Amino acid sequence: MTVHDECKLKFVELKAKRNYRFIIFKIEDQEVVVEKLGSPDETYEDFTESLAANECCYVVYDFDFITDENCQKSKIFFIAWSPDTSKVRSKMVYASSKDRFKRELDGIQVELQATNPSEISLDIIKERALKLFVISPF
Repeated sequence: MTVHDECKLKFVELKAKRNYRFIIFKIEDQEVVVEKLGSPDETYEDFTESLAANECCYVVYDFDFITDENCQKSKIFFIAWSPDTSKVRSKMVYASSKDRFKRELDGIQVELQATNPSEISLDIIKERALKLFVISPF
């Protein structure tokens, strides 16, 4: 499994320049390639509607939110999308390649795995982002 150079380039552009709201990656001919780039003004709903109902993919999503202390923050999510309706072989290929691909993307802050839209609802994304700011009393 190889990772096309464009994947790393577009990820750096998302992380450093905020040129994209999200990037959808797919595996094609034993290589991870960019499938779709979401513009900075696209919404979370635009992103979820871009996911194929029966095809696996990887997604990097730049999520903006406000903390309980009223601070504007951003977290970069890595989402492994593997719908229940996708082919078993495809699920296996994506699962076995995930860690290798993720290592190529320096700066991922939150990871999620999802098999249906409810597992990546906006509420879950917000909860995971805010959880990073909760300070443990221990």
